[in-house]
Amino acid sequence: MSEHFHFQPEDRPRLDSKYLLRWEKSQDAYVLLYPEGVIKLNTTAAEILKRCTGEATAANIATELKALFVYNADIENSIYKFLEITHGKGWIRS
Repeated sequence: MSEHFHFQPEDRPRLDSKYLLRWEKSQDAYVLLYPEGVIKLNTTAAEILKRCTGEATAANIATELKALFVYNADIENSIYKFLEITHGKGWIRS
């Protein structure tokens, strides 16, 4: 990783307890539910958040998703950026 991020490879991101990730058939997508509303997620965001359970390290998440999204050579940096953004929004904790 060429940039400095709050999340380090050994960190174990987890979804904040006020959020609920679930599949919504009516939206044909994963959504993030919270007391004030709902956020429809794209495939990549959903795959990252599904792994934010507090069990997998950020490095493990990146490794799994590299295998899943083989067409994106720079996905590791993108994952760490996403973790930073979602942490800033309060969706996840470290």
